[in-house]
Amino acid sequence: MPAKANIGVVGLAVMGSNLARNLASREGNSVAIYNRSPERTRELTAAHPEAGFVASESIEDFAASLSKPRTAIIMVKAGTPTDAVIDQLVAAFEPGDIIVDGGNALFTDTIRREKAVRETGINFVGAGISGGEEGALHGPSIMPGGSAEAWETLGPILRSIAAVAEGEPCVTHVGTDGAGHFVKMIHNGIEYADMQLIAEAYDLIRRGTGKSPAEIADVFAEWNKGELESYLIEITAEVLRQVDAETGKPLVDVILDQAGAKGTGAWTVQTALDLGIPVSGIAEAVFARSLSSKPDQRKAAADLPGPAATWKVEDAESFIEDVRLALYASKIVAYSQGFDEIVAGATEYGWDIRKGEIAKIWRGGCIIRAQFLNRITEAYAADPNLVALLTAPYFRDAISRAQDSWRRVVVAAASAGIPSPAFSSSLAYYDGLRADRLPAALVQGQRDFFGAHTYRRVDKPGVFHTLWSEDRREVEIEAGH
Repeated sequence: MPAKANIGVVGLAVMGSNLARNLASREGNSVAIYNRSPERTRELTAAHPEAGFVASESIEDFAASLSKPRTAIIMVKAGTPTDAVIDQLVAAFEPGDIIVDGGNALFTDTIRREKAVRETGINFVGAGISGGEEGALHGPSIMPGGSAEAWETLGPILRSIAAVAEGEPCVTHVGTDGAGHFVKMIHNGIEYADMQLIAEAYDLIRRGTGKSPAEIADVFAEWNKGELESYLIEITAEVLRQVDAETGKPLVDVILDQAGAKGTGAWTVQTALDLGIPVSGIAEAVFARSLSSKPDQRKAAADLPGPAATWKVEDAESFIEDVRLALYASKIVAYSQGFDEIVAGATEYGWDIRKGEIAKIWRGGCIIRAQFLNRITEAYAADPNLVALLTAPYFRDAISRAQDSWRRVVVAAASAGIPSPAFSSSLAYYDGLRADRLPAALVQGQRDFFGAHTYRRVDKPGVFHTLWSEDRREVEIEAGH
């Protein structure tokens, strides 16, 4: 009888195939594979004989090819296809076995699935996997949820394939049921903000200085040597250097300016609204993609009035440095907002999420990997109950250095009529957070006027309501009324 595999992969599109190859390349792993279309299974097996895949053409054979506790990672399209594969595996597996969903599932779907599968005695794990096709093949950042029992078996396998940063594998047990997919959702939301901020920085430099994409690529490459060092800054330089083979123009000028989205950014914002957490920088990044993808509206609005003068900065180098600092400050806001949402989600759903560990596993393999994630880990190590990442000494000092530049950039963009929604909303959030008094007092007065929503006072306890339409008398509302 042939030896059984210790891990299986269901779904052999690019991500699934690359993950299976990654698993097979690590010492101690034997990998079973299955795909709904058997042709794909045969193709992968033939293309990579060195992997020694244990291939099956039915779910039953796939289950039989796995050693116990059977462990299988699903890499299929989120939604109905995932539910269908889960149902098939539940029918073929036994109590104690482990089903892992490695797709981009909505975390509430993962909570639902984990609860249903748990009733069969089978463990269900939602695992966020970041890094795209290359990460899946060479080492992703992995964010698994699920039970402690499942982690005992799954942990060594995932550690074997995860990216490594500073000697540590970029994987940790995030928490129970949907915690892994929740954290992956936040990761993607931060990714939206980071990408939008970089795009705004590029746009402002190009319009303000007249530099070519190739020249701006050099700027980004230089930035990548300092505190902005990150995967996204690195690839931005590469994108800006690329020349279109057909036209000879910079490729960025040939690409249609309509950005796509797959939903995780919107989920981040929707969930933040449900939790009452302001993630304005992330939200503006999502909305910026939506606006870019409305060509009819943009065409109709093209002749709306804007600033009359053509904009050009006087000191290009100083302006570029201002943009760099504005980018760093806004990036700090995006991460701070993302971690605020992680804290709120953990509280709402009963997850014990270690914030510093999340920052650690994002240091390698994932799209938002960046140098300053170490600073986030350090901040939470120094104060695990940090109320806002922005208030940690390192980030307070960083924004103190950056804020004058940040304000100049936002003013320049507004004066020139250049949209910078992520820069400006991040600054507005920062100023709102540090304000000693906000105009919310007037909002509460308005709410009480038209809806008797009540208000509290600054000078004494209690809940109050003003009889606005009578003699403007204030009455105290009893608790519970």
